[in-house]
Amino acid sequence: MTSDAKKSDAGLGRLGLCSGCSFFPDYLNQHRCTPGDACIRAHSGRQIDRFLRNNPEQAENYLADLFWERRAIATRYAAVDAIFALKSDPDEVVRRVVATRLPVEQLVAMIGDHDREVRLSVATRLPEPLLIRLIDDADYLIRATVARRLPHGQLAKLAKDPEREVRKVVASRLPAFALHMLADDPEPEVRAVVAERALPGLAVTLLQDEEWWVRLAAVGNAPLEFLAPLTDDPEVEVREAVLARLAASKPA
Repeated sequence: MTSDAKKSDAGLGRLGLCSGCSFFPDYLNQHRCTPGDACIRAHSGRQIDRFLRNNPEQAENYLADLFWERRAIATRYAAVDAIFALKSDPDEVVRRVVATRLPVEQLVAMIGDHDREVRLSVATRLPEPLLIRLIDDADYLIRATVARRLPHGQLAKLAKDPEREVRKVVASRLPAFALHMLADDPEPEVRAVVAERALPGLAVTLLQDEEWWVRLAAVGNAPLEFLAPLTDDPEVEVREAVLARLAASKPA
């Protein structure tokens, strides 16, 4: 028996998956598949991925496969112009892959997808002028992603977002002259971000904040003449920051 015949016989017996396979025995003999390791017929994402990584030209043939994982993996390797129809695939994992690969101009159709991870991919890749269409998304992670990418001129629309984490992103990106919009935020974590970036006038106001870490953040931006009262601050870290800044301002 030849070595190729031995390979074929061995493949045919491994899990029975080679029996009736259109790629058997040629792909096996050419080392383009390996039973138990790289196999398009297996119900193993790892094996399917290895097969299509070795044979990407076959991916398009599996975009309509009944098994969702086979479709999802095929979507990774197929030509982009072959996956447009999968924007509405019934499985969210398939749609997630689609959202990472589509040309950005095609992403608009996926803005309202029911799956958060799909919309998150859309928010990450959508052209900036279209991001405003996700500003009211029900999921705060989507809105936070939008806040990280929105042009500065549109960030104010998220300054009153109900979720603290979104407002923290806004506070980290607003132009300094616009930070007053968040200076009275109910969450001290947001006010602390404001204080770290505040212009001197706003920093003075935040020196009076009820939360010590907001006052601490404001110490670095407030004019020196307003710091003396905080040498008696009840929090040691605030006092130390004030004393250090005052000391650094004295001539050697």
